[in-house]
Amino acid sequence: MRQEEIWDADAAESYDTPGTGMFAPDVLGPTVATLAELAGNGKALEFAIGTGRVAIPLVAKGVAVTGIELSRPMVEQLRTKADEEAIPVVLGDMATTTAPGAGSFQLVYLVFNAISVLQTQPEQVECFRNAARHLAPGGRFVIELWVPDVHKLPPDKKAVVCQSEPGHISLDTYDVLTQHVVSHHFDFEEGKRTARLFQSPHRYIWPSELDLMAQLAGFELESRHADWQGSPFTADSESHVSVYRLPGGEAASGATS
Repeated sequence: MRQEEIWDADAAESYDTPGTGMFAPDVLGPTVATLAELAGNGKALEFAIGTGRVAIPLVAKGVAVTGIELSRPMVEQLRTKADEEAIPVVLGDMATTTAPGAGSFQLVYLVFNAISVLQTQPEQVECFRNAARHLAPGGRFVIELWVPDVHKLPPDKKAVVCQSEPGHISLDTYDVLTQHVVSHHFDFEEGKRTARLFQSPHRYIWPSELDLMAQLAGFELESRHADWQGSPFTADSESHVSVYRLPGGEAASGATS
């Protein structure tokens, strides 16, 4: 299934969960604070801007944000909260689409595992190269990504339960040969025999592979932490926030190590 078909009007209308999940203050607050610090006085570009979960509070902190987004319904949902003047958005693929001002951004960011929706390694490499094209010398590309948990796969099985709570169960099914995973999200009501299913395919990336993609695009790894709070990244970390920097320019305030 194509990404445009997955992120349709129904998905866009149900995407926002104000105050909970990835919209919870303890999730969103550190994300926005870190990105604002890295942007400094420069402009930011968000790949896969979606409904503006991160962009809107980042603009409220005084950062000028432009977006690239493949899904028109997601942009239409964003437009109910911020107009084109406040947050310009270009419709297109984040691996190939060019936004106005390319070459002048201080920060490009890609959060909540979004790079993994690109289904092939070449597309993911092109995403890095597209980020590099948009950045000024010394600019940074920030990626938030989960660490593949294939070690949890039972012998001869292909599925892992990744979330189980009242009214919701999520399963990930893996193809370890192609590094493809499909997330299956089941939402149901107590006493009902049917559930609503949302599926999204991904190509997972190991941190070392991500670093090589960055090198191919001319980036250097500046820092890697387990989360937006700056926790150390270890062998047990389930996710990471990686900051890549282009050579040249002066390190902006907010440099991390």
